[in-house]
Amino acid sequence: MIDAHCHVADSSSQAIICPLNWNNGDFKPPEGARALFFGCHPWYVDSYDEEHLRQMLEENPGAGVGEIGLDRLKSKEISARSRVVFSSQLQIAALMKRPVVLHGAKCWGEVVNEAKRYAQAIPAFLFHGFSRSGGLLPDIKALNGFVSIGPALLNDHAVNYRELASKIPLDMLLVESDRTLETAAVTPKVIEVARVLARIRNIDEEKLISILDSNAQRFLGD
Repeated sequence: MIDAHCHVADSSSQAIICPLNWNNGDFKPPEGARALFFGCHPWYVDSYDEEHLRQMLEENPGAGVGEIGLDRLKSKEISARSRVVFSSQLQIAALMKRPVVLHGAKCWGEVVNEAKRYAQAIPAFLFHGFSRSGGLLPDIKALNGFVSIGPALLNDHAVNYRELASKIPLDMLLVESDRTLETAAVTPKVIEVARVLARIRNIDEEKLISILDSNAQRFLGD
């Protein structure tokens, strides 16, 4: 099945990969990639190179833009630089008609509002690791947005997260691992997330996997 968001692929799934090392001169497309996304994560905005991002997207016409967005995990204040870099990348995605993977830790409302400015220009958005209440879901759906559910679902104590997972419309639901090189050995496979999700949604596992993969393909524009 398709892992909707990770930085390093697992051999058991096809993966939508946001490689963290794409901006060095030795970049090679990773194995197991269903699709690649290039972008500047909000933690690394000081190294943002707009022209290099454009170049990578031009050289990879099937690639999307991401993981991009805003973040309040590392600081309560969002810097002016972060906002400028986020806006720049959304503009590039809009001009090149590429789907976008979004990051919005502790500031999803602001990320949604910024995305609304490009509702007609960007073909699709993936709200990766979304963990807000369901109140934003209608706005996300109106953006041709998708929401990916991750390994936190496997935690029996994640009551609020499981409640959110039970409410996301099926046609905008995806699963992700968010696997990195550092966490590869301990990150659950997306099939494990899908199994728990099927139980929560009271849906046959194979049927749910078919829906999830179809959603991923629609997000990618296939």
